[in-house]
Amino acid sequence: MPRRYWLMKCEPASYTVDDLARDTRTGWEGVRNYQARNLMRDQMQEGDPVLFYASNADPSGVTGLARIARAGYPDPFALKRGHQYFDAGSTAEKPVWFTVDVEFVERFSSVVPLETLKHTPGLEDMMVIKKGSRLSVQPVTRAEFTIVTRLGRRAARFASMDHTSKPR
Repeated sequence: MPRRYWLMKCEPASYTVDDLARDTRTGWEGVRNYQARNLMRDQMQEGDPVLFYASNADPSGVTGLARIARAGYPDPFALKRGHQYFDAGSTAEKPVWFTVDVEFVERFSSVVPLETLKHTPGLEDMMVIKKGSRLSVQPVTRAEFTIVTRLGRRAARFASMDHTSKPR
Protein backbone atom coordinates (compact mmCIF):
# COMPACT_ATOMS: atom_id res chain seq x y z
CA MET A 1 0.00 0.00 0.00
CA PRO A 2 1.42 3.43 -0.90
CA ARG A 3 2.43 5.75 1.91
CA ARG A 4 -0.18 8.30 2.90
CA TYR A 5 0.31 11.58 4.73
CA TRP A 6 -1.88 13.02 7.47
CA LEU A 7 -2.69 16.03 9.61
CA MET A 8 -4.06 15.25 13.07
CA LYS A 9 -5.56 17.99 15.22
CA CYS A 10 -5.57 18.15 18.99
CA GLU A 11 -6.45 20.95 21.37
CA PRO A 12 -3.53 21.93 23.64
CA ALA A 13 -5.77 21.58 26.71
CA SER A 14 -6.07 17.88 25.85
CA TYR A 15 -2.67 16.91 24.44
CA THR A 16 0.32 18.67 22.87
CA VAL A 17 3.35 17.74 20.80
CA ASP A 18 5.37 18.20 24.01
CA ASP A 19 3.16 15.59 25.70
CA LEU A 20 3.82 13.25 22.78
CA ALA A 21 7.58 13.92 23.02
CA ARG A 22 7.43 13.00 26.72
CA ASP A 23 5.28 9.90 26.16
CA THR A 24 7.03 8.93 22.87
CA ARG A 25 3.86 7.08 21.78
CA THR A 26 0.13 7.32 22.47
CA GLY A 27 -3.25 6.06 21.34
CA TRP A 28 -5.35 8.61 19.45
CA GLU A 29 -8.56 7.57 21.19
CA GLY A 30 -11.79 9.47 21.51
CA VAL A 31 -12.36 10.40 17.86
CA ARG A 32 -16.13 10.42 17.45
CA ASN A 33 -16.60 11.50 13.86
CA TYR A 34 -17.44 8.82 11.30
CA GLN A 35 -15.34 10.28 8.50
CA ALA A 36 -12.26 10.55 10.75
CA ARG A 37 -12.98 7.07 12.13
CA ASN A 38 -13.07 5.65 8.60
CA LEU A 39 -9.71 7.23 7.76
CA MET A 40 -8.13 5.75 10.91
CA ARG A 41 -9.77 2.36 10.46
CA ASP A 42 -9.31 1.92 6.71
CA GLN A 43 -6.42 4.06 5.48
CA MET A 44 -3.84 4.93 8.13
CA GLN A 45 -0.93 2.52 8.10
CA GLU A 46 2.10 2.01 10.29
CA GLY A 47 4.86 4.38 9.20
CA ASP A 48 2.58 7.03 7.66
CA PRO A 49 3.89 10.55 8.48
CA VAL A 50 1.71 12.98 10.45
CA LEU A 51 1.62 16.76 10.84
CA PHE A 52 0.74 17.41 14.50
CA TYR A 53 -1.66 20.36 14.57
CA ALA A 54 -2.65 22.38 17.64
CA SER A 55 -6.25 23.55 17.18
CA ASN A 56 -7.98 26.24 19.21
CA ALA A 57 -4.53 27.49 20.17
CA ASP A 58 -2.89 30.89 20.03
CA PRO A 59 -1.88 30.57 17.29
CA SER A 60 -3.41 27.41 15.85
CA GLY A 61 -0.99 25.58 13.59
CA VAL A 62 1.43 22.73 13.01
CA THR A 63 3.70 22.18 16.00
CA GLY A 64 5.66 19.13 14.91
CA LEU A 65 5.79 15.73 13.29
CA ALA A 66 4.63 12.27 14.31
CA ARG A 67 4.09 8.96 12.57
CA ILE A 68 1.52 6.21 12.75
CA ALA A 69 2.98 3.54 15.02
CA ARG A 70 0.01 1.15 14.88
CA ALA A 71 -2.71 0.99 12.24
CA GLY A 72 -6.39 1.24 13.13
CA TYR A 73 -7.83 -0.94 15.89
CA PRO A 74 -11.00 -0.74 18.03
CA ASP A 75 -10.98 2.14 20.51
CA PRO A 76 -10.89 0.38 23.90
CA PHE A 77 -12.50 3.33 25.69
CA ALA A 78 -15.70 2.95 23.64
CA LEU A 79 -16.32 -0.26 25.64
CA LYS A 80 -15.39 1.12 29.07
CA ARG A 81 -18.55 2.02 31.01
CA GLY A 82 -18.26 5.35 32.77
CA HIS A 83 -15.45 6.60 30.53
CA GLN A 84 -16.07 9.85 28.64
CA TYR A 85 -15.61 7.98 25.34
CA PHE A 86 -17.95 5.08 26.22
CA ASP A 87 -20.48 4.19 23.51
CA ALA A 88 -23.23 1.72 24.42
CA GLY A 89 -23.67 0.90 20.73
CA SER A 90 -20.11 -0.34 20.38
CA THR A 91 -19.29 -3.96 21.26
CA ALA A 92 -16.17 -6.09 21.12
CA GLU A 93 -17.78 -8.10 18.31
CA LYS A 94 -18.92 -5.02 16.37
CA PRO A 95 -16.79 -2.04 17.34
CA VAL A 96 -18.05 1.35 16.20
CA TRP A 97 -15.00 3.48 16.99
CA PHE A 98 -11.36 3.00 16.08
CA THR A 99 -8.06 4.53 17.03
CA VAL A 100 -4.44 4.48 15.91
CA ASP A 101 -1.20 4.82 17.84
CA VAL A 102 1.07 7.73 17.00
CA GLU A 103 4.71 8.20 17.93
CA PHE A 104 6.78 11.35 18.30
CA VAL A 105 9.16 12.34 15.51
CA GLU A 106 10.01 16.03 15.88
CA ARG A 107 8.90 19.25 17.59
CA PHE A 108 9.22 22.45 15.59
CA SER A 109 10.93 25.32 17.40
CA SER A 110 7.89 27.46 16.65
CA VAL A 111 4.37 26.90 15.39
CA VAL A 112 3.68 27.04 11.66
CA PRO A 113 0.52 29.14 12.05
CA LEU A 114 -2.70 28.58 10.14
CA GLU A 115 -2.28 32.08 8.66
CA THR A 116 1.07 31.04 7.19
CA LEU A 117 -0.47 27.88 5.74
CA LYS A 118 -3.22 29.98 4.14
CA HIS A 119 -0.68 32.20 2.34
CA THR A 120 1.93 29.63 1.30
CA PRO A 121 2.04 28.64 -2.39
CA GLY A 122 1.34 24.95 -2.85
CA LEU A 123 -1.02 24.70 0.12
CA GLU A 124 -4.10 26.27 -1.52
CA ASP A 125 -6.01 22.95 -1.53
CA MET A 126 -5.00 21.81 1.94
CA MET A 127 -8.13 20.75 3.84
CA VAL A 128 -7.15 22.50 7.08
CA ILE A 129 -7.28 25.95 5.46
CA LYS A 130 -10.78 25.47 4.03
CA LYS A 131 -13.63 27.30 5.78
CA GLY A 132 -15.72 24.96 7.89
CA SER A 133 -13.10 22.19 7.85
CA ARG A 134 -13.20 20.82 11.37
CA LEU A 135 -12.21 17.21 10.73
CA SER A 136 -9.63 16.15 13.34
CA VAL A 137 -7.93 13.62 11.04
CA GLN A 138 -7.21 14.83 7.52
CA PRO A 139 -5.29 13.49 4.56
CA VAL A 140 -2.58 15.74 3.12
CA THR A 141 -0.59 15.26 -0.03
CA ARG A 142 3.10 14.41 -0.01
CA ALA A 143 3.82 17.85 -1.48
CA GLU A 144 1.79 19.59 1.26
CA PHE A 145 3.55 17.54 3.94
CA THR A 146 6.96 18.48 2.49
CA ILE A 147 6.13 22.20 2.30
CA VAL A 148 4.83 22.35 5.89
CA THR A 149 7.82 20.37 7.18
CA ARG A 150 10.19 22.80 5.44
CA LEU A 151 8.36 25.75 6.99
CA GLY A 152 8.66 24.20 10.46
CA ARG A 153 12.34 23.41 10.07
CA ARG A 154 13.14 26.79 8.50
CA ALA A 155 11.91 28.53 11.65
CA ALA A 156 14.46 26.51 13.63
CA ARG A 157 17.31 27.44 11.27
CA PHE A 158 16.50 31.15 11.45
CA ALA A 159 16.24 31.02 15.23
CA SER A 160 19.67 29.40 15.51
CA MET A 161 21.44 31.92 13.26
CA ASP A 162 23.52 34.62 14.90
CA HIS A 163 22.07 37.79 13.39
CA THR A 164 24.81 39.99 14.87
CA SER A 165 27.69 38.52 12.90
CA LYS A 166 29.00 40.45 9.94
CA PRO A 167 28.75 39.01 6.43
CA ARG A 168 31.99 37.60 5.00
